[in-house]
Amino acid sequence: MLKSFACATGVLALSAAPALADGFYVNPEYNAGWSGSDFGGGVLDAHVGYEAGAWYIQGGPSVLMPDALEAETGFSAKTGVSAPVAESFDVYGEVSFAKYDKLDANYGLKVGGKYKF
Repeated sequence: MLKSFACATGVLALSAAPALADGFYVNPEYNAGWSGSDFGGGVLDAHVGYEAGAWYIQGGPSVLMPDALEAETGFSAKTGVSAPVAESFDVYGEVSFAKYDKLDANYGLKVGGKYKF
């Protein structure tokens, strides 16, 4: 069922893009991880999002692909904001969530700054 949801989300996002172009976007993203030279696995997210000024929110199907284990489809989402502190320095923050059938929910927090030269 979740795979059908993933396909439907993608089709709706692509077909609705011209009508919903203002602020809406599609963000496919692949993340992989290693510990030293040992590959741990990857995650492929197919997010649809909305951006308004410095704030955004996005979510959609997510495929968890641990090394040497079976892939699992779930859902992930994130929201964040950025704000200028000075002319050449911005701060940002993001919170994220991911849930797969056989795993507990995962939560993330990212904060940082960006200095522009």
